[in-house]
Amino acid sequence: MTDHGEDEVRGTVRAADGLGVVRLEVRCAVGVDELWSALTDRRRLGAWLGELDGDLRSGGEFTARFTASGWEGTARVEVCDPGRRLVVRTQSPDEPAGRFEVTLTPHGARTDLVVEDSGLPVDQLAAYGAGDQIHVEDLLAHLAARPPCDARARWAELHPGYQVMAPG
Repeated sequence: MTDHGEDEVRGTVRAADGLGVVRLEVRCAVGVDELWSALTDRRRLGAWLGELDGDLRSGGEFTARFTASGWEGTARVEVCDPGRRLVVRTQSPDEPAGRFEVTLTPHGARTDLVVEDSGLPVDQLAAYGAGDQIHVEDLLAHLAARPPCDARARWAELHPGYQVMAPG
């Protein structure tokens, strides 16, 4: 990860094997343990992402409803390597099956966070890019004890930039 400002989310989109991928990178102002807790503790997830019900351990399944994007569906935890990596397969009636991979890398007292959302429709990458970035920004707000953003207003700001990046 290149050095950028702390908490500055860098997003990219690309196509791979006919499907879309959103990649987000950010250096978080907290250590690995704090970030991992915010990503895997049901109570904390509820504060910034949405409602989750089920088993968040490796092999576990859960249902979710994300507050900012309105996404609803089921998921299965494929990999849960505490403090390092989380891989979740998602399924929703309205969207194709997806895969979220979250990787944490310690960087002194801070942590580099990389999120990849893959298996997406290429023609909708700009929308997914903006939506995924909002979720990451809401995570950062939670870590800094700030309220989440106005998702609709923020999406309107981010979407044009992702449209420029989107393949096709």
